[in-house]
Amino acid sequence: MAIQVGDKAPDFELRDNHGATVRLSDFRGEKNVVLLFYPFAFTGVCTGELCALRDNLPSFVNDDTQLLAVSNDSIHTLRVFGEQEGLEYPLLSDFWPHGNTSRGYGVFDEEKGCAVRGTFIIDKEGVVRWTVVNDLPDARDLNEYVKALDTL
Repeated sequence: MAIQVGDKAPDFELRDNHGATVRLSDFRGEKNVVLLFYPFAFTGVCTGELCALRDNLPSFVNDDTQLLAVSNDSIHTLRVFGEQEGLEYPLLSDFWPHGNTSRGYGVFDEEKGCAVRGTFIIDKEGVVRWTVVNDLPDARDLNEYVKALDTL
C-alpha cells in the first residue's frame, strides 16, 4: 500500500545520474519536494512525462520546491537518458538494493520489477500533502501537481 496523505515521508539515500548522493532529509526545512517514481528510462510514457516536467521546470524546481524523479534504472542509464533528453533535475537510481525506496513508498510492482507511477508532494516538514498512484501505462496530469503545490 502506498504512503498516504498525512504520513511522514520515509527518508532515503539514493545516487543521482551524476553519482551524487541525495537524501530526502536534505530538503527538510528548506524545500517542498515533488517525489516522482517512474518505471523505466527510455520508455514512451516515462519519457513524455519527464520531458513535460522539463518543459515546465520553473513550477517544479525553484526556491520553494525540488523535483526528484526515481526509477529502478542504474545511474549509468539515467546519466545517458538525462543527457539525451536535456533533463536538468535529479534522476535518482533505486537500482540497488533493487527497488528498496520504491517498496518503502508502496509503489514497487514485484511482478514487473519496477516502480509504478507514484507521485508524492512532501512539505518542508517531511509530511506527505498530496499523492497519486497510476498504473504503468497511465500518464499523470502535471496540472494536478501544480494545483497541489499551490496549496502549500
